[in-house]
Order: sequence, then structure tokens, then C-alpha cells
Amino acid sequence: MKTIDYFYSCHSVFAYFGAWRLEEIAAEKQARVVHRPFDLDPVMQAAGSPPFAARSKAHRAYFFGREIARWAEYRDLPITGRRPTHHDNPLAPGNGIIIAAQQDGLDAGALSRAILQAHWRDDADMADPATLTALADGLGMDGAALMARALSDSVQAEHHENTAAAAAAGVFGSPTYFVEGDMFYGQDRLELVARALDTPFAR
Repeated sequence: MKTIDYFYSCHSVFAYFGAWRLEEIAAEKQARVVHRPFDLDPVMQAAGSPPFAARSKAHRAYFFGREIARWAEYRDLPITGRRPTHHDNPLAPGNGIIIAAQQDGLDAGALSRAILQAHWRDDADMADPATLTALADGLGMDGAALMARALSDSVQAEHHENTAAAAAAGVFGSPTYFVEGDMFYGQDRLELVARALDTPFAR
């Protein structure tokens, strides 16, 4: 079975937009999605990319004024229509509970989608333990047990490993997908991911 290594942060709007299509592709191609949540800022710094706040006013206006709205319409996914209130909160809790679910053999994809959607549709705080616990409970998981492990040494060690691996591989944004070592940045490249699972691109 081929795998898709899926590097992303639990607050990424474009991970949100691509999450359902990624699962469809994996099912169609009988591929396994390996969730690799990572801490975005250190990865962007390693790649030499400026933080979003340092980008031009025109860039920020385009991003929030048109780009997000267009993709939400195209993917038929609801959004708040503004930058989420808690968008700059730490990623370790949200990323950590996804990692814990995957370690336990649970449906990390479903939990990831729930967190992303709650953040971008409902303005939820992906760093709030009660919110994360409730989202996991809503999927029939033991949210309290997963949340207890989310910030544990073993889970956060994997979080740090994902972050280091992303930086070492040249990742510069979220989401980024790898198929047999070939990197695809952005959910707008998902059709190329689908093709690569059948026919690798020439190098």
C-alpha cells in the first residue's frame, strides 16, 4: 500500500479545504494517509519564509478577502468569514491530540477534520483542552484519555520529530504532501498527488 505523508498544522485553512478531498483520494487509490502535524513557525523560519504578519497589507487583504472565500466556495465548506480569534494560540495541543489518536490506531483523519472545521467554521480554539476533548468525544473517541496524552512526552516527541522532518525536507507551508519522497505543496496540488500514486512524475 502506498502512503501519503501529510504535513500540516491543525490551524491551517488550506489543510481544512483539502482534508475531505485528501481522504477521497486515499480511498480511491487505496493509499494510507500518515498524519504528520507540525509546528508551522519554526518550519517557515527554517525555509526563510517571513511570518504571515510580516507580509504586505495587500497580500494579507488578498489572502483573507478573496483566496479563502473562493476556496471555501469551491470546496463547499463553511468558514467564519474572518481570521479566527484564537488563530495564534499554540499548536501543540491540537496537533498533539491528532498524533495521539493516530498512535492509538483511531481515525486521526476524522479528528483532524473536526478540529480544522471547528476552528474555521465555529471560531473554536484548537488549543483549548475542553474543546478538543469534546470534538474527540463527538467522534466516539475517549476525548479525555486522548487529551491527557496530547501533551505527553511521547506524543510531543513525535510532534517535534515531525517539525524537524518537515524543516529538513524543505517544507515551507501547510499543507504539504509527500508521495514516495516527491513533495506537493498546497491543497490545490491534490490532483497531482492522486496522479503520483498511480504514475510517479519524472525526476
